[in-house]
Amino acid sequence: MGQVWWKDKVIYQIYPRSFCDSNGDGIGDIPGIISKLDYLKELGVDLLWISPLYASPNYDNGYDISDYYAIHSDFGTMADFDRLVAEAGRRGIGIIMDMVINHTSTDHPWFQKSMRGEESYKDFYIWQPGKGGKKPNKWTGFFGGDTWEYVEERGEYYLHLFAKEQADLNYRNPLVVEAMEEVMTFWLDKGVKGFRLDVINIIHKDSLEDGAFRPVLRGSEFYLSRPGLHVLLKNFHQKIWAPHEAYTVGETVFVDPDEARRLTDPDRKELSAIFAFEHMETDCFGVKWFPRSFSPGRFFKVLAKWQAALPWNTVYFENHDQPRSLSRFGDPEAYPRESGKALALLLLSLRGTPFIYQGQEIGMTNFDFTSMDQVEDVESRQVWSIIRKAHFPRGLYWKVIRAKSRDNARTPMQWSGEAGAGFTTGKPWLGINHNHVTCNVAEEEGDPDSLLHFYRRLLAYRKGSAPLLEGDFHEVYREGSVWAFERRTEEGEGLLFQINLSAKPSRAHRSGPCLFSSYEEDRVGETLRPYEAALMEIPVGDDDRKGESNDKE
Repeated sequence: MGQVWWKDKVIYQIYPRSFCDSNGDGIGDIPGIISKLDYLKELGVDLLWISPLYASPNYDNGYDISDYYAIHSDFGTMADFDRLVAEAGRRGIGIIMDMVINHTSTDHPWFQKSMRGEESYKDFYIWQPGKGGKKPNKWTGFFGGDTWEYVEERGEYYLHLFAKEQADLNYRNPLVVEAMEEVMTFWLDKGVKGFRLDVINIIHKDSLEDGAFRPVLRGSEFYLSRPGLHVLLKNFHQKIWAPHEAYTVGETVFVDPDEARRLTDPDRKELSAIFAFEHMETDCFGVKWFPRSFSPGRFFKVLAKWQAALPWNTVYFENHDQPRSLSRFGDPEAYPRESGKALALLLLSLRGTPFIYQGQEIGMTNFDFTSMDQVEDVESRQVWSIIRKAHFPRGLYWKVIRAKSRDNARTPMQWSGEAGAGFTTGKPWLGINHNHVTCNVAEEEGDPDSLLHFYRRLLAYRKGSAPLLEGDFHEVYREGSVWAFERRTEEGEGLLFQINLSAKPSRAHRSGPCLFSSYEEDRVGETLRPYEAALMEIPVGDDDRKGESNDKE
């Protein structure tokens, strides 16, 4: 993998509010994370991406930061954080911080000073007067609704592409750039290995014109991946990231492969990698709130497209903003173990740096909501409010909320079948899925054929597999719910992966013995069983690149 230290790593995301509560207040914390480091080491992960730990009023669960230099009291202290870095480091595990630099909380002192018009902070945010008694433009935001909020004290509106409590920073102001350089340097000097950069490709706004009419994100042509973004990233890379050898992965909304290549090309010196979303949008029309049925063929087609487009990038099926992959792409009722293992094999066989989200390794599923009273997510609540005002069928959109709410991934980690799921001895901040009685770490620890043990074996194998760590990607076959591809090194060492991501048996591309299978027996027959996936060795010199992809969904 050359001198790029992060390419052979496996990254595990922790949503700290929901991972492990050490003091019984119902909220996960840093000491709780420390108590599970041996579990994470045994799992086989190398880096922990931790969602925001900073001081925050928690309107958007920490993605509304009020102090970049402080740890939220819910999570512990800065001393706790320093201990986390040290204890993780002793186990060979690094920490990646979630860095939110597009916006801050309106409680942040920068915003309060800007609101009062203090000279040094006057232009820290994007302020505009109204136009003829109306808001500055007709932009619409990521959480629905408009994007401007009036402040009487200042007599102007400020821009917020997310909730009104999350004010967008003004990156045309060099003082803002300098302030963020200082923030990132502070954390890198503490020993973190890099950053996951929240919605990074929207931080530079070219213009505040209305833009062309569109039903969602009107005005986005003026802030999505604009030329000014690349200038900012090159500056951060040169001054901050490169000197610290930091890994930087950007959350980049609505990017295509061409833009992804520009952002991640090592010669351009911008980002290490990005999160693309196209494969996560194959079960919806444009945005997640307009769902359509999941199609394995459509899913495979997009994955193949991105595998071919970039020499190396991220690979993920879950995170804190996405529904659980087993509920979304598998069958948690009829084939929970098989489809969980099939998705694990797919994730870890694709080319790229894999990201595992907490609970994914035990097959956690979507939250079993029964009413909106159980939903905490600000995005879901805002969309629900818009839906009610628009008089959409309530029953239909309750199903959409249940399927797509971000809270599906935020329910507490299921450590045991006890009350509180081993997450807390108190009342959890968010409801616990009732299936924690059978789906939990303790239960799977005792079952050598469990999904947890499967992840451990597969991750251990991956660390020594040249085809998985550095092999090229070649699609071999794709039709309907069946997909086959190979990973092969320049020396000819190769692996063949094949999967049937449906409950119907389908013709296998190749039968024979395999290294890993989503079924107990390590052999594939002429027919792939429901949710059967396999990783098979290709003898050196055997070119398995046969068959044609016909793009049938």
